[in-house]
Amino acid sequence: MQTILVANPKGGSGKTTLSTNIAGYLASTGKHVAILDLDKQKSANLWLAQRDGSLPIIWPLQGESKLGQADVLIVDSPAGLRGKNLNHAIKLVHKVIVPISPSLFDIQASYDFLRDLSEEKSARKGRIEIGVVGMRIAPRTRAAATLEQFLAQLDVPVLAYLREAQVYVNAAFEGKSIFDMPYHLAQQDLALWDNLIKWIDS
Repeated sequence: MQTILVANPKGGSGKTTLSTNIAGYLASTGKHVAILDLDKQKSANLWLAQRDGSLPIIWPLQGESKLGQADVLIVDSPAGLRGKNLNHAIKLVHKVIVPISPSLFDIQASYDFLRDLSEEKSARKGRIEIGVVGMRIAPRTRAAATLEQFLAQLDVPVLAYLREAQVYVNAAFEGKSIFDMPYHLAQQDLALWDNLIKWIDS
């Protein structure tokens, strides 16, 4: 079973939006997907509760009841994930995706987190892959350039820039990902996922 951790120590970085849409993509390909919602607000579980039974199934992981049936586990981590909790999480996952919001403070805090993450023993030995997603950041903007300048000091790729778009909001209200939405409504945003999808599938 592949395990993907979506993590950033700062709240409001877009972890749940990214987690639910990654889960939606994977489920749309026929994979059995589970979400472990570790955030105090339980937003991913709320999203799942809105999800219609006609959509590709995504299980909320409670205990280990569904774990054996899952091809992929998405872990929506809480804010403040650091220290021993981070060390423990890293031992259990294959990929770590760090969503970063478009402010200097978020980028700086995320850089410090990525530096700590890169120094983990398992990361240094190449047993996990780490990537960044710019949330509500358009490419070729000052925020994107600042993020890339910070990340140039680390061996961490920017997997995608996902713009702030109403399609994510509308989808979430219905327990959907953008991969569940009519293509004509999500086409522009789906194109921004191409590199991220290749990285997830690799």
